[in-house]
Amino acid sequence: MYKYILESAGNINWMAIFALLTFVAIFLISLLVVIRRGKEYSRKMANMPLEDGGSSLKTVLTLLLIPSSTIFAFAAAPEGEAARDPNYLAHLMEYIVLGIGVVIMIVGIVVIADLVAAMVGAQRRELLAEQGIEEQEVTPVEAEPAWWHKFYKRATNVVPLDQEETILFDHEYDGIRELDNSLPPWWVAMFYITIGFAVVYMGYYHVWGYGLSSGEEYAYEVEQAEKAIKAALARQPDMVDETNVTVVTDDLDLGVGKSIYELNCSVCHGKAGEGLVGPNFADEYWLHGGDIKDLFRVIKYGVPEKGMISWKAQLRPPEIQKVASYILTFQGTNPPNAKAPQGDLYAPGQMTPEESASDSVEVDDRVSGVVN
Repeated sequence: MYKYILESAGNINWMAIFALLTFVAIFLISLLVVIRRGKEYSRKMANMPLEDGGSSLKTVLTLLLIPSSTIFAFAAAPEGEAARDPNYLAHLMEYIVLGIGVVIMIVGIVVIADLVAAMVGAQRRELLAEQGIEEQEVTPVEAEPAWWHKFYKRATNVVPLDQEETILFDHEYDGIRELDNSLPPWWVAMFYITIGFAVVYMGYYHVWGYGLSSGEEYAYEVEQAEKAIKAALARQPDMVDETNVTVVTDDLDLGVGKSIYELNCSVCHGKAGEGLVGPNFADEYWLHGGDIKDLFRVIKYGVPEKGMISWKAQLRPPEIQKVASYILTFQGTNPPNAKAPQGDLYAPGQMTPEESASDSVEVDDRVSGVVN
């Protein structure tokens, strides 16, 4: 804890703090001098016209504010590297001292303002006495209600307690009587605002069609989310899967795929993709689809019922992508001792048997729903 404080103290802007403390000291000393010499200032102000008292006060306050604002700006201004990498404790110390200085300055200005006003009043009475003019007592005028009282009265339309007898209903139940209070104006105003809003809303969304409906907003948000997901996946190679995988054609990537294939796949499919225990990769017939996404899915999840294991625990997604892309390079190579074709003839864009079966089930469900 102490080590942190000592390290932080090294970054404090001590010059600015020293300047601020110097200003506060000078300000307090000046304030004491002004108070102690009040009589002298009062005699000097006797020669000043009475109407200049307000302008003199403004002048004094202005002269006090100009140097104080300059000092505060200098104290608060960060310097050099510390401004780009500020330290919490250093700034905290500066702000505390700055806050104390501001409070002292405000208190001093208020004291000086009261002192000047008192001296002006005393001088005014003295001048009136010298001229033989008696100061008339001013009859206090009833103050006008503040604006917030007026606003509250208009917004609530509340009847004063001493006037509730004027709005009492004639009926009475078990000693309980009812007041005929009107609705508060703020409530009535909100009611009319909601009516206007409803008209504008209906016109904007359902009459002129400028706004998107809930379904359209949902579809738009889904579309934007899918774009964001694709962009994020593009920046993260390990996030590739069977839904977004693409064929890689770079020689370096295909070289990595070839190494993986020869190490793990050639035992069952042949070094040239001619097929051994597993199917032939060189022809156009495929058991589970010949698209890059189909190959990625089969390698990732395997086909346990036919002896094809899942490789997702041994291979990372980018490695599966590269070996699947390398397998597609066997197409049309016609290697020696090629195994007989297996599966269905596949053309790019054609659905796999699994996808066809799933699609037919969906169609049957829709037809069943129509019939029912």
